[in-house]
Amino acid sequence: MTTTQITPAALFSGHATLTGKVAFVQGGSRGIGAAIVKRLAREGATLAFTYVSSPDKAQAVVAAVEAAGGRALAIQADSSDAVALKQAISIAAETFGRLDILVNNAGVLALGSVEEFKLEDLDRTLDVNVRSVFVASQEAVRFMQEGGRIISIGSTNADRMPFAGGAAYAMSKSAIVGLTKGLARDLGPRGITVNNVQPGPVDTDMNPASGEFAETLKGLMALPRYGKDEEIASFVAYLAGPEAGYITGASLSIDGGFSA
Repeated sequence: MTTTQITPAALFSGHATLTGKVAFVQGGSRGIGAAIVKRLAREGATLAFTYVSSPDKAQAVVAAVEAAGGRALAIQADSSDAVALKQAISIAAETFGRLDILVNNAGVLALGSVEEFKLEDLDRTLDVNVRSVFVASQEAVRFMQEGGRIISIGSTNADRMPFAGGAAYAMSKSAIVGLTKGLARDLGPRGITVNNVQPGPVDTDMNPASGEFAETLKGLMALPRYGKDEEIASFVAYLAGPEAGYITGASLSIDGGFSA
């Protein structure tokens, strides 16, 4: 929402690995998504991101990026709405003149036993956690050139679901593993990489470190603590940068040893 350019003095890191790049993050107003927006901006990228129902939080993220000398644009769009999601990506590419990085971060979590799990919750889970990844990727690659990056935020639950009630969520995150491999094959000839970041328990609104499952989850991990959203964001920034150009089709865990 500003034309101010990011400057090296505003960066926390020693050099801006993403200077001149434009990134789109679906689901960037809070938690891991907000941390990713801020980290990519620190690396020099111009950001566009979506939010659903928290304009104040979205504007706070924009303000934080701008205060550090960067550029950011918040766009209201529900990731379960394919038309709205495609329009948001088009707006970002047209506003900033290009699109280099897509981060598929939007996600929902619905828990319940298979006997009682509602089909509308299943549909919502698949629409946001799986369908939106395909829709956003399909639209984003219309604008990407060689060197483009697609990074999805999956979950370590694709590999391990240690408690009852998480079948639908685990299924949705497992689907991202296969989708990542397939998209990597489709887009490899164009020089576009596609990867899946699989966080373990991270201290966010969805799964707070003080929540009812926290102590149980800590007991399942090699490092008995929750992750920080900044730690996930740093991993995403690496995959978006030039040093990760030979990584594609991978599902990479950052889970404190949850799946060890």
